[in-house]
Amino acid sequence: MEDYSAYVPNVHFEQIPIKDLVSNQDYQRSLSLRHVKKASDHFDIYQINPVKVSRRNGINYVFNGQHTVEIVAKVSGSRDTPVWCMIYDDLEYDHEADIFANQMKYVKPLLPYEIFMANVEAGNVEQLLIKQLVESYNMTITPGAVPGGICAISTLQSIYSKYGLQMLDQVLRLCVNTWEGVPQSFSSGILKGIAKLIDAYGEDLKEDAFIDRLSRVSPKEIIRTAKERRAGSIGYAEAMLIFYNKKTRNTLQWEKLYAHKKKASAWVPISELEEDAVDNDIQSETEEE
Repeated sequence: MEDYSAYVPNVHFEQIPIKDLVSNQDYQRSLSLRHVKKASDHFDIYQINPVKVSRRNGINYVFNGQHTVEIVAKVSGSRDTPVWCMIYDDLEYDHEADIFANQMKYVKPLLPYEIFMANVEAGNVEQLLIKQLVESYNMTITPGAVPGGICAISTLQSIYSKYGLQMLDQVLRLCVNTWEGVPQSFSSGILKGIAKLIDAYGEDLKEDAFIDRLSRVSPKEIIRTAKERRAGSIGYAEAMLIFYNKKTRNTLQWEKLYAHKKKASAWVPISELEEDAVDNDIQSETEEE
């Protein structure tokens, strides 16, 4: 029989009360209370991983999972709460530090597309609504830039979260009708720049005028002009405002672009799918009660 012990960690599992765990090693990062609060507000027992512990001289030193420990403590309201621990009995301090420093070195992070599609498969409302909206314009969510595809997935979700689904709908409508699906028109900068213009000017930004004037300018030229202006979405908004205002008497005032705008609610019903989702959420909450 072959010996596979070289590929199997020499560990055992125990449930250890949080009060009996130590997480103050110098090599660890500082505890992020903001992260603890955010994760606690969205606590899911199925997302809790075992905490890695090095047992030295009878003391349980956490070398991976200090935030998990604090999240469970916050949600449960007690440091008597136990957590599952993967315990190593043969580590020294310097080996712990080396493991901590290199634990993510060869881990491949999930891509935004992979996360988005997993959320779709899970039936999560936000991603389903965004996917439905994109497909209503005969476009698809894609992992890379291809004709008929939108790969700026994080941007779609950002606009939805910050301004709402109705705003995202208007942004996509302007993009599709202005540049007719040219892949570069769905870049993150252009999408965010349009959202910023809509947020700043509201109904003063005339869709017909935007489509007529900006369709004469290629996305490449907008991108080039934006980079010459300034970094970020404001540079794209400025670039498009230049072309929108060009050779017209009814110009939009520049100062409005820099005025602070209140964030809109992300919950703006526009479809039967959304209404069904709301009904399902209400039903789930009632059953839990």
